[in-house]
Amino acid sequence: MDARPPARRGVVSAVVFVLVVAAVAVAGSIAGSSSGDQYASIVRPAWAPPPWLFGPVWTVLYAAIAVAGWRVYWIAGAGSLRAVRPEMLVYAIGLVLNALWTPLFFAAQARTAALVDIVLLDLVIVATLVLFMRRDRIAGFLFVPYFLWTAFATALNLSIVLLN
Repeated sequence: MDARPPARRGVVSAVVFVLVVAAVAVAGSIAGSSSGDQYASIVRPAWAPPPWLFGPVWTVLYAAIAVAGWRVYWIAGAGSLRAVRPEMLVYAIGLVLNALWTPLFFAAQARTAALVDIVLLDLVIVATLVLFMRRDRIAGFLFVPYFLWTAFATALNLSIVLLN
């Protein structure tokens, strides 16, 4: 007998992961409503990406984050939160840190606090990637672009703090 819950629950859990990650994205979008103007007005390094690039990149990354979380929960954990509790706890901490960055950087203009947040986020992403890789290699690999982009964003955040 298959220990995996019914497929309908798999679809429901996938929708939950998408909605939770979408909530993080929406929170950032609301908090960063003036981000385009602020980004244009601050001194940035020559290698800073253009403002239009952030939306498409984050859309793809948020989709990967949701799929990775769902895979660990549903495939590796067989739909049991108890089975993947450490992985999901670290994943949730990462979502909270991710959600905090935009309000810190743009809404509060607390760029040094945002830098601390994103450094912590980098560490949590690496921990999540390692934990996910042990459970489901695809989920782990889905976190690689997220880590690379966030590490790049950390360097950008640091440069902006130093230049402004």
